[in-house]
Amino acid sequence: MSKVMIFIFLSWLTGNPLIAILILLLIVYFLDRRFVGLFPSVSKPFKRQRRVSKLRQQLSLNHFDVSAKRELAGLLLDKKKFREALGLLEEVQPYSESSAEFWDDLGTAMIGVGRLEEGEGHILHALSINERVRYGQPYLHLATAFREKDAQKALEYAAKFGEIQSSSSEACYLLGSLYQSLGRKDDAKLALKESIAVYRSLPKYKKRHERKWAVRSYFKSMTL
Repeated sequence: MSKVMIFIFLSWLTGNPLIAILILLLIVYFLDRRFVGLFPSVSKPFKRQRRVSKLRQQLSLNHFDVSAKRELAGLLLDKKKFREALGLLEEVQPYSESSAEFWDDLGTAMIGVGRLEEGEGHILHALSINERVRYGQPYLHLATAFREKDAQKALEYAAKFGEIQSSSSEACYLLGSLYQSLGRKDDAKLALKESIAVYRSLPKYKKRHERKWAVRSYFKSMTL
């Protein structure tokens, strides 16, 4: 009812229902970004692209800047430009042998270009250096990569991810989504239920980051 009243007020104020709808949508978007976070950030892709451009310019002046190459490769992975990221990572490999994050990125890039077994090997190497690298996300990457080719292996990697990330609402949501894609409906429901339970148990200062995952878990569980 309150939204209807706001719409009526905005329509009266602007004299145009379409403008009123646009203003109402903007209000909903900014409230969501402030308190929940379900909607994607409008500015994030632009900020990422500006950073990519800056790093490219930096490398044009100093082609041997290892840290710039690794950062650029990470941003390219986010944009799913796996082949270009792979080229950069292979260039810096001699200087990154001891970095678990590097091996995870290299494995992710290889999986992205279709070299699944090689990618798996590199990600497992990252985990052998530090099993908790990136809070266990490499296990989720592997589970997703093997979802169609080897469901049993995907479930094993998913279980390992769940062991590391048992206290994260986001992790439980991602795990539930993976189980759903594998046809494990009961496991998916359990993970989504755990996501909501974890959120409720969090201290107030942590709930802002996890809230959107609890909300998503709630709505996804309603469709199972």
